[in-house]
Order: sequence, then C-alpha cells, then structure tokens
Amino acid sequence: MSLLRILIGIALLVMGRRLFWLFVGLIGFISGTRIAAHFFPGQPEWMILAIALVAGILGALLAFFLQWLAIGLAGFSAGAYIAVRFLHVSGWGTTEMDWLFFVIGGILGVLLIIVLFDWALIILSSLVGSGLITETVHVDRGVTTLLFIALFIVGVVVQSRLKKGP
Repeated sequence: MSLLRILIGIALLVMGRRLFWLFVGLIGFISGTRIAAHFFPGQPEWMILAIALVAGILGALLAFFLQWLAIGLAGFSAGAYIAVRFLHVSGWGTTEMDWLFFVIGGILGVLLIIVLFDWALIILSSLVGSGLITETVHVDRGVTTLLFIALFIVGVVVQSRLKKGP
C-alpha cells in the first residue's frame, strides 16, 4: 500500500491539473481508503482497496460527466485532507476537533477551486501528492516538513510549466 500511495502522490504532483479526471479519481480513491478503513475496521486490505477503487472510478466518471459537481467534491475532499494532514504534520492535530478542520478545509478547497480553477488544481494536487508521499515516509517531523515543502514546490513548478505548454 505504501508504494501505491507514493505512485499516486507522484502522479498528482506531476499531472494533477493536466489530467483533471485523474485528479478527481485519485482523490476519490484516497478518500475511499480512509472512509473504508474508518467504517470497516479490521477488514482485509483487499476489501479496503476494492471500496477505494470503486470510489475512485465513481470520482473519475463524475469528473467526466458532471464536471462541476466533481470539481466541488474534489475541492472539498482535497481541502479537508490537506487541513487534517497539516494539523497532524504540525503536531497541532487533536482527534476531537479534526471534524471541524475537515469541514473548514473542505469549504476552503471548494472556494479555491471555484475561484482559481487551474491554479487550484495545481496547488491542491501538489499539496495532496506531497501529503501522500510524506505520510508514507517515516522520518523525523522536521525532515517530513522539509520534504513536504520541497515536493509541493516541485509539483507546482512542474505543473505550471506544463500549463504553459500545448
């Protein structure tokens, strides 16, 4: 599962904006793994992955057929993930209040996507990709923070250069 998270993180860092449906599908997959693990604790990993795969496919289909609904769901999911991940990386995370930051992050993600669609996709996909990679690597918190920032910058630079291309 760790290798899969790293590969998804790399895909989001490099192609999150260009392949919008991939971004939405991968966010659906990530959300599906977290939701399935929460609601079906103790289940085999294949079942969690199957539920996540269905969520990812539904996300990609939504992106293709119902773009604005998918944009809103992806923005909310990415914003919520980023807010909660930031709290845990920074050491400020509390399990009692995670839901509040989840909702606030989700709302901010939706607003960011609506106002600045292209740049929001670049920023959100770079943040989520960085988060997936750094949560998989088990090193000191300071190293994790620096790695997160470096990966985020690389993701934004690569995607912004691709944005200028054909």
